[in-house]
Amino acid sequence: MSFLSTSKYRTALIAFVAILTLAGCSPKNEESIKIALPAAKPTSLQAHLEFLADDLLEGRDTGSRGHEIASKYIAAQFQLLGLEPAGTDGYFQRITFRSSRLVQETPPSFQLAFGEQNIELRYPNQFMTGPSATHEHAEVTADLVFAGYGLVSEQFGIDDYAGLDVDGKIVVVLQGRPDFLPSEEAAHLNAQKTQNAVERGAVGFITLHSPATERVRPWRSSMIFLNSPRIRWLNEDGEPHNDFGQLLGSATLHFEAAGPIFEHAGHDLDAIFSQAEAGEMPSGFALNAQASMTRHSTFEEITSPNVLAVLPGADPELKHEYVIYTAHSDHTGVARDFSSTSNINNGALDNAAGVSVMLETARIFAETAALGQRPKRSILFAAVTAEERGLLGADYFAHNPTVPLESLVANVNLDMPVLLYPFADIIAFGAEHSSLGAVVARAAARHDTALSPDPMPEQAIFTRSDHYTLVRQGIPAVFLMTGFTSRNEDEDGGEIWARFFAENYHRPGDDIETLTEMYGGIRYDYGAIFTDINVEIGKEIANDAKRPYWLPESYFGTIFAPDRAGVRH
Repeated sequence: MSFLSTSKYRTALIAFVAILTLAGCSPKNEESIKIALPAAKPTSLQAHLEFLADDLLEGRDTGSRGHEIASKYIAAQFQLLGLEPAGTDGYFQRITFRSSRLVQETPPSFQLAFGEQNIELRYPNQFMTGPSATHEHAEVTADLVFAGYGLVSEQFGIDDYAGLDVDGKIVVVLQGRPDFLPSEEAAHLNAQKTQNAVERGAVGFITLHSPATERVRPWRSSMIFLNSPRIRWLNEDGEPHNDFGQLLGSATLHFEAAGPIFEHAGHDLDAIFSQAEAGEMPSGFALNAQASMTRHSTFEEITSPNVLAVLPGADPELKHEYVIYTAHSDHTGVARDFSSTSNINNGALDNAAGVSVMLETARIFAETAALGQRPKRSILFAAVTAEERGLLGADYFAHNPTVPLESLVANVNLDMPVLLYPFADIIAFGAEHSSLGAVVARAAARHDTALSPDPMPEQAIFTRSDHYTLVRQGIPAVFLMTGFTSRNEDEDGGEIWARFFAENYHRPGDDIETLTEMYGGIRYDYGAIFTDINVEIGKEIANDAKRPYWLPESYFGTIFAPDRAGVRH
């Protein structure tokens, strides 16, 4: 029994151990003092990861009991470290989601009418659709209008709707985006297609599956997702966020089924596909046809929490600003593919590893603060849910922050470090967009690690993880991943990375046992180095008198935070 509170006892114990460690050290021996400061522990990372990736948690799907267990564990770790709760209910920010599913007993329908012809398309061989999040029964009949790629961008001088009237009509667009656009910017524009149609009055939206897409992602490969739920978080009025209720019909249409529509309108669809593959922008036109679509959906409400904690800063003014670390705690649950020995997608690297790094980062900051080196700015830690469902937990936080949005100065995102080899470099997606790139380079160099450019820009990874929801709110962000260079000369880190994605990513094989069999195990020692680099990044941001800023040439800074481009506040 102790007369001290738990937190005071812990702080006193840490300080006492530090005194013992430093005893006998000369005040001039600065290196000895530096060695005594907290650093990441491979054993701590291993303990967190082994729990979070255990079968007990059944893949941590959003809304599942397994994810609730993971969230309770994370909150307990924050409490153990003495971090202050930063949720809306203690450490938790609970989110209500609407989960929608298609009624398979009453399959969706799709009819085309052009001239005197009427064609009933077959589901799912000729068209696919998902559930509505706003209408249990949705149906629409309207004229069709082709709108090219369906893109609009003032910065790139693109308006695929120029001269088109789509009010009250169903818009038809090409899948994908033109190759001449930079990949990250193109990915952002591609995600705006539905909104572009809605803003111009469309009541339906059809995407054309192209021959080029078929070569990369065959039509049949998408059928595994036919019965998947569609999840949206609900706003305070109980309405699904970012779901366009005026779109009564939506579908993806196989190019073979779409050919006759274009032919009746006097256009050759194959020629349009060839034009697109040549890098040109096909122009839009009315299709002189109608489509009728119906679908039936069922709704279910589920809840799932973000888990948030804060280490208050030491500076009287800067403590009201925050550096936020994010890591998603969910994964994909039970696999639909039963070909493996286990059907649980444990998500060891995606993203038990990222959460483990964040928890260890939190421990280092907390113990460093107990030793009298509290950062000037506050550090906010957010384990967010529903990343695998569309970055939904992070998006909810971005729209409902538990601290003032303008007080968030930067985001460091931790998602799926591939800790399977002794990496010699790291990749920071988003490094070229803000002053954070230089911060990352300095932090990595302190640990004899290089900062490499994005080796796969065509994947547009900067737009594909939780940090992007905060980028859209104008907050500079970086997303760190292990680089492709191994310190072992006879080992190709890029090949290991690629093999993991081909054979383990989002599969039951992303578990500790399989990773040990295939790659020799998770490199917790290099996980510790990865953690220390992330700590260095946060420390510099937290202690710099100036907050991070967008670079003037950054597309994302220009469209999301034009007042902060190139300006050090």
